[in-house]
Order: sequence, then structure tokens, then C-alpha cells
Amino acid sequence: MTYAIAAAGTGGHVYPAIAVADALVDRGIPTDEIVFFGGDRMEAEAVPAAGYRFVPVKIHGLRRSLSMENLELPGLVWRAAATMTETMAASGTKVVTVFGGYVSGPAAVAAGRAKATLFLHEQNAVPGLANRIISWRAETSFVAFPAAMDRLRHSRLVGNPLRRDLRRFDRRLLRPEARHRYDLPADVPVLGVLGGSLGAQVVNDVVARIADDADADQLAIVHLTGTAHHDTVAARAARSGITWRTVPFEDAMPMFYAAADLVLARAGAVTVSELAMTATPAVLVPLEAVGQEGNADYLAHGGGAVVVPEASIDRVPVDVQQLMLDPERRRVMGAAAGALARPEAADVVAAVMAEAADG
Repeated sequence: MTYAIAAAGTGGHVYPAIAVADALVDRGIPTDEIVFFGGDRMEAEAVPAAGYRFVPVKIHGLRRSLSMENLELPGLVWRAAATMTETMAASGTKVVTVFGGYVSGPAAVAAGRAKATLFLHEQNAVPGLANRIISWRAETSFVAFPAAMDRLRHSRLVGNPLRRDLRRFDRRLLRPEARHRYDLPADVPVLGVLGGSLGAQVVNDVVARIADDADADQLAIVHLTGTAHHDTVAARAARSGITWRTVPFEDAMPMFYAAADLVLARAGAVTVSELAMTATPAVLVPLEAVGQEGNADYLAHGGGAVVVPEASIDRVPVDVQQLMLDPERRRVMGAAAGALARPEAADVVAAVMAEAADG
């Protein structure tokens, strides 16, 4: 396994990592030359489903509250690093790239022990402490947003690696199929609602107010609720006077963006990058507890989004209504978002990794 990739926890870490692996394969690298390390969350299913070898390690992040589990963390890190080092040494790993999550620290340690070249990819505008530390050891710190460049050593702006189907996105081509997929009226503007891979309760709640204030000929909704919230939201949608479709999780994200005229979402790093890639205007409600404001500001300063702090959530129905009634403003915002896209991100990271492996 020449190439090792570490990513864990959420889609924001895992899917960019898979996109880079796919780009390596596009360069002619066999899949059996690539190995992933991760924990027991979504990566344990998503990585094998994408066709790559997955080596699980037992590791978790630091608990925010006082917890006995924090006492076991140093031992877990040591054992995870040992497992990774053994795998890397046995397979002749030359390059390790970490994409964040609780697995990145042990992977960086293992890369040093295996004498492999270490790279880091930071998806967010504001890097976390772990990645700031790892950047001191990394050959290059790839970043998605300019704001992260001053916080990481050896930084290079590349954008967030996205899956092939999003890099090839064509709204005009996909739109009829997307409208049919969600059983949407052809002549009504559509609000797409995206709370993230685990849903976002505050976003889900405000959608009900938007639906209550809308007429059936003014607005339809496609709502990715997150699996934990789907049943509750679906029951509310069934009583609505407008077309309000709910989906717990969407594998075919191009269909979601193709169906939407405007998106209401949190401001996860990959979500912001997908909005840019698909040239989709948005109203963003950043999750401030994890520092999403910087991600949202990038799109807003470029003209592609309206940002509403969670403390001002009551503004959202008004902002959405105004935008849904103004197709020209949506068109301008969409074009501004599209100007910020970086479709080459996965290819750039893969090219640097391949060059390091050959060096």
C-alpha cells in the first residue's frame, strides 16, 4: 500500500478523502495501493463501499465534558498509532495524508515512525488544534479556504476535494430528472434544505415556519432532514399545504442541488464547497460551536450566500421569502458562488501525493 489516508467522524472529513483516492485511481494508481485508516463511524461503511481497503482502529476524540473515557485516550492513541505503523511498514507506505477527525493524530505519528511523507488537508476556514499541531510535521498543509492559510504551516490553497459527480455537475442537464426524483411541480421554485449528514434541529424547525407562510404556487421544499429527525419532520410535512418532500439522507447529492433554486443550510466546509461547485445560492445558518462562521463568510463575501447567525434565526423565513420571489438576485448569487469553485482540488492533492511517492 503506497498511499495511506486517514479520515474519520463525519462526511466533511471522509468524502474529501475518498475524492482524493478516486483522483489517485484516475491517475492510474491501483486501488490495492491505497489504504484507509479510521474508526467505527461513517467511514467504516463509506470507505469499503467506495472500493478501498479499510483498517479500523479503536480511537475517539476528547470528550468535552468530564468523562472517564478521556483517561483512556492516551492509551488508545498509542495503540492506534502502533496498528497504523505496523500496517504502513508491512505494506511499504510512502505517503500519508490526513483529513481530520480523531484518527489524524495517531496517523501523523505513524507516518513519522514509518518514515513516510506526511500531508494534511484542512477542510474548514478555521483549523482545529490537532491540525495546527500536525501542520508542523506535514510536508504541505492543503487548505480549502484562504482564511486557514495563516494558521497552518506550509499551506497551499486548493479547495475541498469533491466527488466526481459534483465536479461534473450540470444543473440544466439534471434538473428534469431531479424534479421527477422528488416528485416536484415543474413550475414552482424549490427550496432545498440541508442540515448536514446528521441533520440540524434548528434548521429543521425553521422550515415549518417557512412552509406555513408559503402558498402552494410560490414554493416547494426538498428537505434532507438527517436520519434522526426524519420521522418527525415527515409527519409535519405531510400536513403542509405546500409540496414538502423529506429525505433522511441523499447519496445522489447532484440531484438535490439540481432540484433546488435556493438552499437553506448549515455552513459545513464541504456544504459550502458544494454550493460553490454547483453555483447554488444559499441562506446559511452557521453552527458557531464548531466554528462554521469562517466557512459561511467565504461564500457570503463572494456574493453567493446570505448568512444568518443562529441568534437571529427569526430572520430566515423573511430572507428565504425575499429570495424566492427574486429570481434575478438568485441568478446573480449563483454565479457569484460558482466563481469560487475549485473543481481541481482532488486532482491537485492526488498529483502532489503521487509525486512524493515517486520521489
